[in-house]
Amino acid sequence: MSQNHPPLHYVKMMIAKVQDSSWNEVEDYVAVEKRLKIFLNGVNIINLSCTPFMIEELINGLFLTEEIVKDKILPENMNITYGDEIIVDVISRNADISETSALGCLGGVTFTKRKSFERVIDHFSTSGDDIRMLFAKFQEKSDLFRLTGCFHSAALSDGQKILVYADDIGRHNTIDKLVGYCVLKDIPLVNKMILLSCRISSDIVSKCAKWKIPLIASRAAPTDLAIDIATRTGITLIGFLRGDRFNIYTNRHRVS
Repeated sequence: MSQNHPPLHYVKMMIAKVQDSSWNEVEDYVAVEKRLKIFLNGVNIINLSCTPFMIEELINGLFLTEEIVKDKILPENMNITYGDEIIVDVISRNADISETSALGCLGGVTFTKRKSFERVIDHFSTSGDDIRMLFAKFQEKSDLFRLTGCFHSAALSDGQKILVYADDIGRHNTIDKLVGYCVLKDIPLVNKMILLSCRISSDIVSKCAKWKIPLIASRAAPTDLAIDIATRTGITLIGFLRGDRFNIYTNRHRVS
């Protein structure tokens, strides 16, 4: 259950645009950043920054990926209040809370307990042409980035079309929103691929490994730890996907 209406994704404001020795006062678009405070059974367990959109999906994705809860959180067990901050109260009888720590871009959250991942077993395959086609369609959806220059994007694809798309100022949040949406809508994550606008870090690969997503493709590069996790879990990593070129860092067998 939600209270009030979510804020806009962006606001307009006047700025001074400078070029060489001259400047002009112009109206510009600026991304909205909200502090999200999540309470679980009355205890504030997570604070992070986000774009105030797809909050139910974000929390479901985060809680399930980090194994805080074992099943999706239904709307009647989640109360969202929008204001200067977004306050979310979650009720769950089977929660497992561990110490949290902030990560990376805009306070993405992970849990300190060490995870072990099973190797991804799948039948997913695609072609270089399909990857380039899908990424072009993915970038066409990035209206908020083109408007503000301040958003990360992620999408889930079956290899032929884009199924789910999410924007956020935090790159971790985009993955959690995708996962949460799929869980709430009963969309399987296996035999799918993730498209990203951001660098591929170890925590991004870990989230995908948790859900056995076999392929990750981004216009940016992976880190060495991301490559290590992908190698061990059998995930295909594609980076520097720009125009007609890309690099395959791990598990090339899925790409023809």
